[in-house]
Amino acid sequence: RAGGDTRNMRQFGIDAWQMEGADNYGNVQFTGYYTPVIQARHTRQGEFQYPIYRMPPKRGRLPSRAEIYAGALSDKYILAYSNSLMDNFIMDVQGSGYIDFGDGSPLNFFSYAGKNGHAYRSIGKVLIDRGEVKKEDMSMQAIRHWGETHSEAEVRELLEQNPSFVFFKPQSFAPVKGASAVPLVGRASVASDRSIIPPGTTLLAEVPLLDNNGKFNGQYELRLMVALDVGGAIKGQHFDIYQGIGPEAGHRAGWYNHYGRVWVLKTAPGAGNVFSG
Repeated sequence: RAGGDTRNMRQFGIDAWQMEGADNYGNVQFTGYYTPVIQARHTRQGEFQYPIYRMPPKRGRLPSRAEIYAGALSDKYILAYSNSLMDNFIMDVQGSGYIDFGDGSPLNFFSYAGKNGHAYRSIGKVLIDRGEVKKEDMSMQAIRHWGETHSEAEVRELLEQNPSFVFFKPQSFAPVKGASAVPLVGRASVASDRSIIPPGTTLLAEVPLLDNNGKFNGQYELRLMVALDVGGAIKGQHFDIYQGIGPEAGHRAGWYNHYGRVWVLKTAPGAGNVFSG
């Protein structure tokens, strides 16, 4: 239970090592990510005007996001056309997504194929710096709401502030896998900084519980989690909790930017491998 003494785990052959947190008081940052489902078509038609690209060959410097939006890449690298530039951007940030072509065929999983090599810049921070959204109100929901209340040209201008761009590779309907090539389980898999937490590490996390408005309700829940993924923005004492697939998971992921405690679990000396099958 939350607040329990982790030293009691030693009787089960497990040592629990608490992470120090960025503040050295054990407060570890939790954010959330998910796998979106994007509506798209094989050809440009009607509202489906926004290309999703596969990885082009790296012959020197690849174009920036603004240059790609302006048509710098050949059409032969286009995988599909979505009906939302913002949805494409969110899939960029999440690193993968399911594509619904609207023809009754199974969903196609578009996995991460690579980046253009340009530095990542947070558009959330851009909105905060411009005074468009208060820092305490910033979330993926806030970014999406901003996009819904501004013109297409304004949305494009904002997204172009992040020159980094992600490319994808299509697969048949497949489980979502992280960088460890292991299927991710919602609310039990995390992305971590592998220089601190190696892939496959078992964690005990005291996760803050949120209300329906994304606010911390004062309670925590203990969860066993496994580090199975990485993320470009996940550095240091920070875990990104995978929330699952679709809009509900996206809603949860969008709110998460809170702090809790984390213990790295290891087999106690002489106990054998308690984490093996």
